[in-house]
Amino acid sequence: MPTVYLDTSVLGRVLLDEPDTQAIQRDLANFSRRVASRLLRVELRRLGLRRKLLERADVLIADVSLLPIDDRILEETETIIPATVGTLDAIHLATATRLSQEGELDALMTYDRQLADGARAHGIEVISPG
Repeated sequence: MPTVYLDTSVLGRVLLDEPDTQAIQRDLANFSRRVASRLLRVELRRLGLRRKLLERADVLIADVSLLPIDDRILEETETIIPATVGTLDAIHLATATRLSQEGELDALMTYDRQLADGARAHGIEVISPG
């Protein structure tokens, strides 16, 4: 079952119906499983709240398996390389890296350049539909 990790830069674009929404949906169709850190729910719902799109955010999140931010993830986040990855994106990166190490991840979809570079540094395929 092909699995893709999603960060907020991807579903945020879909939520706001930005120009790459169709490309994102096209590429997501290649994956039967969508996963993300529980952080995605917080970030996307905050965006939905600001834009009065909270119900739409909840619909998008419903299709994603959310993984807990446990102590192990937080410990990995503290020192995960590269150091240029911001704090919240480091949580996404640590979660995706764990999945990749467990053989449960095929790709990471993001538009965040630093997160993409970090994922590639850990041998994770990166997709940025456009």
